[in-house]
Amino acid sequence: MTDSSPAALLPHVRTIAHEAGQVILRFYNDRCDVSTKADGSPVSQADHAAESVILPALRHLTPDLPIVAEESCATHGFPELSGPRFWLVDPLDGTKEFISRNGEFTVNIALIENGAPVLGVVYAPVTGDLYAASGPGTAVHWQEGRHDHAIRTRTPPEAGLTVVASRSHGSPELTDAFLAGFTVAERISCGSSLKFCALACGRADLYPRFGPTMEWDTAAGHAVLSAAGGRVETPEGAPLLYGKADFRNSFFIAHAR
Repeated sequence: MTDSSPAALLPHVRTIAHEAGQVILRFYNDRCDVSTKADGSPVSQADHAAESVILPALRHLTPDLPIVAEESCATHGFPELSGPRFWLVDPLDGTKEFISRNGEFTVNIALIENGAPVLGVVYAPVTGDLYAASGPGTAVHWQEGRHDHAIRTRTPPEAGLTVVASRSHGSPELTDAFLAGFTVAERISCGSSLKFCALACGRADLYPRFGPTMEWDTAAGHAVLSAAGGRVETPEGAPLLYGKADFRNSFFIAHAR
């Protein structure tokens, strides 16, 4: 592509994420084999099949940009980053949700520039929900058969915050201690990057994460939330940045406003 701006790339990335999601659905409906990676996390045939769709498509779209993708990194190690722009890919975020068949898993694709996510697509194949953004004010929610709907974070209600938490990960003790400083009206659980999207859509206000994550887990949802008016910070209040040597995130707090 001659125009590699986030806005120009976004329609293509949406199509790539959707195609990968359709591949995942075939495995989801037929039930596929699951194995365990060296770090103890599960991986399915669907993870590899989705990544095999995404990587060639991104290489064709932007031949000069490095791609950091979960399953490729697990097999071959981390690639060298030669510049400020690169792709982060989680072909199936929420493998535990995929295995438990609750539908709360997503395809995540994000573009990073100078440590920040500037484009993000989060696609949930089971429900047909797709969230996408390419900069401030561009966040949208799309469902199969419908048009894009602009989304934005909400002002926290006076009655208290709705807090979203991981269904499968994190430290309940640290989360409870952090939330003791807030008025919490409701706590909800969901899997994968859908937690970021719940904030971006105005359904929740706060997502504290006191547990391990990798950059490909968060970048796409982070991009959507930022574009919708939210922010993602370390517990110390610094922006959550991308492109670290080991691609591991610190603990973080996602805010709707």
